[in-house]
Amino acid sequence: MIRCVRLFTGPDQGSHVEIGRLDMAPGRNDDLVSVAMASTRVTAEETATGGTLAWHTAPVRQLVVTLAGTLVFITRDGEQFTLGPGDVLLAEDTIGSGHQWRLVGEDPWRRLYVVLADGVDVPFVAD
Repeated sequence: MIRCVRLFTGPDQGSHVEIGRLDMAPGRNDDLVSVAMASTRVTAEETATGGTLAWHTAPVRQLVVTLAGTLVFITRDGEQFTLGPGDVLLAEDTIGSGHQWRLVGEDPWRRLYVVLADGVDVPFVAD
C-alpha cells in the first residue's frame, strides 16, 4: 500500500485533506501496480532542514513524492497532516485558501514533483 494524501479545494474555496492510498492491483512478478498516469514533466527538489513555506496553493495539479524528510502541513481551517518518506501528496488545491508546510526533524525534504497531464484520473482511494 502506498499512502496518499489528497489536498483539494472544497465548495467553500478552502483547502481540505483526505487521507487514503493509491489503488493498486496485482501486476507482473507478483508486484502491485497502479494504472498508468500521464504526466507533462517531472522535477526533483530539495529543501534544507528547517524549511517552511507560507500560505500558498499548488501551482498545478501534481503528485509530490517524498523521498526524505518529514513535513507537517496545515490548512487555514486547521486541518493538519504529516508526510514522510514514501508518502505521496496529490496536490489539487490550485485555487482557494491554500495551505502551508514546515519541515521537522534533521533531514532535508527531498521530493519528486510529477505534474499530471490534463484530465488524468489518479487512482486515489480514501480510507
